[in-house]
Amino acid sequence: MCSRAVTSAVSKMPGVYSTHVNLVSETADVLYNPKVVSIDDVGDRINTIGYEYMGIHDNNSINNDILEKKHEENQRKKIYRIVVGFFFSALLMILMFGNFNLGIHHSFILLAISILPFVYVSYPILKSGINSLRHKNLNMDVMYSLGISVSFVVSVLSTFNLLGNNHFMLYDTSIMLGSFLMLGKFLEDRAKSKTSDSIKKLVELKATDATVEKFIDGKSIQQKVPINEVLKGNIIIVKPGEKIPLDGVIIEGKSYVDESLVTGESKPIQKEVSSNVIGGSINKDGTFKFKVTNTSEKTVLSQIISMVQEAQNSNPPIQKLADKVITYFIPVILIIAIISFIVWYVLLGQDFLFSLSIFISVVVVACPCALGLAIPTALTVGVGLAAKYGILIKDGETLEVSDKINHVLLDKTGTITVGQPVLSKVINYSDKSDEEIMLLARSIEQYSQHPISSALFNNEDKKLYSLYDVDNFENISGKGVKGSINNKMYYLGNKKLIYDNNIVVSENILNDLKNEELELRTSIILASDVVLAIISVEDTVKVNSIKAINELHNMNIETSMVTGDNENTSKKIAEKVGITDVVSEVLPQGKLDYVKELQAKGKIVSFVGDGINDAPSLTKSNVGIAIGTGTDVAIEAGDVILVNGDLLNAVAGIQISKKTMSRVKLNLFWAFAYNIILIPVAAGILIPYNILFRPEYSAFAMALSSVTVITLSLLLKRYTPEILKDE
Repeated sequence: MCSRAVTSAVSKMPGVYSTHVNLVSETADVLYNPKVVSIDDVGDRINTIGYEYMGIHDNNSINNDILEKKHEENQRKKIYRIVVGFFFSALLMILMFGNFNLGIHHSFILLAISILPFVYVSYPILKSGINSLRHKNLNMDVMYSLGISVSFVVSVLSTFNLLGNNHFMLYDTSIMLGSFLMLGKFLEDRAKSKTSDSIKKLVELKATDATVEKFIDGKSIQQKVPINEVLKGNIIIVKPGEKIPLDGVIIEGKSYVDESLVTGESKPIQKEVSSNVIGGSINKDGTFKFKVTNTSEKTVLSQIISMVQEAQNSNPPIQKLADKVITYFIPVILIIAIISFIVWYVLLGQDFLFSLSIFISVVVVACPCALGLAIPTALTVGVGLAAKYGILIKDGETLEVSDKINHVLLDKTGTITVGQPVLSKVINYSDKSDEEIMLLARSIEQYSQHPISSALFNNEDKKLYSLYDVDNFENISGKGVKGSINNKMYYLGNKKLIYDNNIVVSENILNDLKNEELELRTSIILASDVVLAIISVEDTVKVNSIKAINELHNMNIETSMVTGDNENTSKKIAEKVGITDVVSEVLPQGKLDYVKELQAKGKIVSFVGDGINDAPSLTKSNVGIAIGTGTDVAIEAGDVILVNGDLLNAVAGIQISKKTMSRVKLNLFWAFAYNIILIPVAAGILIPYNILFRPEYSAFAMALSSVTVITLSLLLKRYTPEILKDE
């Protein structure tokens, strides 16, 4: 109801186009025309309806620190009110029910003791209730204000004998009621703040300054500057143990870097010249320099924070059910409370005080806050949990749909396989060692730009290798390369190159070439006067592909491979990873058609691809899972982004979605159960069994319902996806 009140009030302002309020993060996304309305006007409107506008929220840690301090101050004020409230309500109970003879002024003494504590404890609640009524918004603050004020006003009227000879002393009840309500708000706010810990941890990863290398009069000078003054292209120096401030490419030095809090990769990764580094990761042991490639909100970390926040602020379709229930909830409860009062006072002949207590109990116990918190708290924790593993879920709808996935389509190249050929096998026919063979081959290939050349160097920087000097290098198109090492000519290429230079290729070598081809490897021949070796490269299956696909099958999810590669290669790879359904030799349109075909059969389809050629299929599928990299997470086509590109995380993302939706349903069950059970109890259904649910108990139960739902959501933090438990 709180979010609906703010949404309704702000949306009605001229110049405001849309408003979305997140109950958990206590933030609002407002799309407005600055020529018509200012952000201060929006803040003033929020203040007038009983809520506090605390400033603009962004990913700037300094600004968020200010907001955090304000939140802590508000929590302290609540604690003061709670302590004062419980102290004076206990004192009043002792005076009212103890053997104290205060004479004819007894009730006036009780009034004198209670009036200041009542105002102090209840002021925030009464203020919110009055402001809500002024804006014609019937919410729980109105209901709470009604319960508190009715009990206090009746006590005052009774004190001045304005209710005949009846003496209704509810001073202790009115203050205790306010105290319990304040306790509920305190516990709720405290628990809600914990659901967004993932965002806080990500924001804390941001560096505040950087050591920039500058050249003055030809001399290198190191200067520490604020992070917002660093420009793209600046050279940054990072020492052991320091936080890497921004994204960039290493130009000097090497080290191991811990990227776990950014990408979910648990092991430190070796970084050297030409390696990309991500802002927010931690340098472990070496010193290096890197050139800045991304600053401000364009860094990988900022993109991740923005995506996680957007996902946490979104609503899954199931939220519509909760919103619809809440719309009718309070008017129905008010009617039930009035009917309960009439039944007990008029029909059953109970006294006014008893019937009034029933009315107040029903009004207070029926809080829809638990219902309002059930979905966003679980969603916030679930999205944050996924981000911890480098899984970026774009919105709440993706979580809900992922729970229903029953068929996963996987692209081959770059998804199941590495996507780049690497050195696979050396068949050595010479008396030279394999190391010497590779040294010769790499030396000859060092000037080539062919993909096979990169594969021989395992796609690393060729400058990292110690190589022979090569004379008379020549690239022979369609055949290979040749060059002279220590005055001896070497050839590296296909059979045509070898035959053209009159080098004998034996039947044994030809058989080995054929076998390599059957194993789907690409082979080249190294020769001088004779054939020295066959060197093979291949696009290998990723380490975790088989485990990921097996886990999908264990979850009763069907799998298919869809690829543009030829049929033989595709079937061979599919056989290795345990996939039986293969669609090969198709263009992006063919992949898209297969997605549509499965959806037409009623399948809930997830497509896992690299986010480029697979964009149409990623977009059309029910859940598109894009294989990202540490430096390119802003892939628009995917609903889920895997920052580190590990297929295990695709499965983990589905498992987290299922667990989150399971927790959402459990939260909704408890939210409804509290009201279904306690409203009749508060209305007096158990009174024949001598059980009366006093207003104080209702306030405590109301607080407990919200805390229970939030606690269940927080327990989700402990969940580890099944597929990652052994990692």
